[in-house]
Amino acid sequence: MGTTETSAGKESVNQVGAKLAGKYLTFKLGEEDYGLEILKVQEIIQMQAVTKVPRTPGYVRGVINLRGKVIPVIELRQKFNMESRKDTDKTCIIVVQIVHRDMKIVMGTLIDEVKEVLDIKAENIEETPSFGASINTEFILGMGKIGQSLKILLDIDKVLSVKEVETLKEMAKA
Repeated sequence: MGTTETSAGKESVNQVGAKLAGKYLTFKLGEEDYGLEILKVQEIIQMQAVTKVPRTPGYVRGVINLRGKVIPVIELRQKFNMESRKDTDKTCIIVVQIVHRDMKIVMGTLIDEVKEVLDIKAENIEETPSFGASINTEFILGMGKIGQSLKILLDIDKVLSVKEVETLKEMAKA
């Protein structure tokens, strides 16, 4: 009986890993490594001047002009309640496409440093651990195990709430 439970448990982990296996762009925020599904990444650009927009939430750095299109830029450090840091020569913007109510929205995510693109296999991905009901982790797809390190795999579509996405859509129209 114990063996059956173990193999059933492994099967569900493999199902989670199978759904999430694939290529991820990895990057650093502080001391932690994160990953974004490569298919969500439109491009990576060097840090550039960001125009601040009044009366926006603290995690919104502002907007940039990307080849004639105004896109909002969010600072993931702020969004994740991390201490802000001065931009460095490694600071860059990952331009992503998020899906919101069947509509694609392009936005920039400001990160500390791009690392590499990794192909993470199913057996190296585990479900997001439970932190209790009061902590929202729905924006985390899972945990990628690479050697001795962990990569927090983000669901970029869920990093912002519906209301926050609506705010960004309005900013891009302005």
